[in-house]
Amino acid sequence: MQVRNNLIKTTSAVMLAIAIGATLTACNDDDVADAVGDGSGSTTTELSALNAVPETPENGSISSAEEAGLLFMREEEKLAHDVYLTLYDTWNQPVFQNISHSEQAHTDAVLALLEQYGISDPVGDNPVGVFVDEALQALHDKLVNQGSASLIDALLVGAAIEEIDIIDIEKRKEDVIGNDDIIEVYDNILLKGSRNHLRAFVKNLETQGITYQPQYLSQAEYDAIISGETERGTP
Repeated sequence: MQVRNNLIKTTSAVMLAIAIGATLTACNDDDVADAVGDGSGSTTTELSALNAVPETPENGSISSAEEAGLLFMREEEKLAHDVYLTLYDTWNQPVFQNISHSEQAHTDAVLALLEQYGISDPVGDNPVGVFVDEALQALHDKLVNQGSASLIDALLVGAAIEEIDIIDIEKRKEDVIGNDDIIEVYDNILLKGSRNHLRAFVKNLETQGITYQPQYLSQAEYDAIISGETERGTP
């Protein structure tokens, strides 16, 4: 039984490293794309960032609040991915397709943490647009409807999703006590990605003649993000 448990832990750790690597690659491509470009460009996966992610302790435990946070973030990152895929199909704008790839890597990174801690995945084989969390289901449907009105509305939806993500990730971080692997994913994958994505959507809105105003973040929080540079993996 001990051998089997060790094998499960090792396999999950490898999957987490792969997910993180994919995330860094996707974010590097997507988030530095120019406002109207196709997102192509050089990709540099920072291997040091992979090494910086702590492994789950041998007898690692997780609180109910930490577990709830991972379950929620798994579906919230899927929500971003699914909305962007739908909006790309509607408007054929590269920013939606590019960032959807990054969101897939984000939700995969959270999945790897769920597997490391032996937590059942709420997503499973659920197709695009289907969620277990009723609030996220309602939010998905609302955002897709809003984003279908016009391209500007779609870009506003993208920016809103990233603001909501940032707020929710910061909230879930407060529940994490001692599990550095969870903090590492929240800080250096999800949060960095969301800030980069927000900058990308704001830049796209500017090309449409729209000066974006934050919908959920405070003006000070928003200004600090927008004034920052594109963020890479942990050095």
